[in-house]
Amino acid sequence: MPESDFPDIRGLHLFAEMSDENFFALMRGSYVQNFPPQIDLIEEGDPSDFLHIVLSGSVELFSSWNSRETSMATVRPVSTFILAATIKDAPYLMSARTLEKSRVALIPSQDVRGVFDIDAKFARNVVTELAQCYRSVVKNTKDLKLRTSLERLANYLLRQQERTGGNSEFDLPIEKRRLASMLGMTPENLSRAFKSLQSYGVKVSGNRVNISDQKDIENFAKPSPLIDDYST
Repeated sequence: MPESDFPDIRGLHLFAEMSDENFFALMRGSYVQNFPPQIDLIEEGDPSDFLHIVLSGSVELFSSWNSRETSMATVRPVSTFILAATIKDAPYLMSARTLEKSRVALIPSQDVRGVFDIDAKFARNVVTELAQCYRSVVKNTKDLKLRTSLERLANYLLRQQERTGGNSEFDLPIEKRRLASMLGMTPENLSRAFKSLQSYGVKVSGNRVNISDQKDIENFAKPSPLIDDYST
């Protein structure tokens, strides 16, 4: 792996506090690859040979069953995936593919587990990250089980608005087909849901969203930090 990539990886909370010796040992066995769009990186059910780090571009995590497919998450720089399978030495539960031209670092899972056994600070950060992932899964499950599809869409838009600085106008970061899949909806239901939100001051043109009545949409969505705040 080029040393020019070390600072980005070292800056991740997962690697920030581990010893220099163990960090460089991980990097010696790692490498970086450039991938074009729509390339499969891993397939669910395969052994977890590598811990992946997205350095540039974006990667979609998705899953398939019985001829059906659903989008699970989008990974953007600089982030790892899928840590749990690496630590547990278990098969991947999700597949991954590039959404655009992407640069991805691959760290052998065996090396990650070896350092986990000898570096206490790295091990503690691994546990912290896995705990955060678990809490995110719980929040996503609550979102799916407790809210209607219209409420899920409204809260997604409020979360995206906050991520983009709180402006009344912002762009959706993903295409609507993938958004529908992430929210547990069909594209047709998503289209109808966008139309239904017009009565709460939400207008959508292409991927551009305009919220003209902040109070009205918030009163309808009833956002909760115990569901919508993925930072805690």
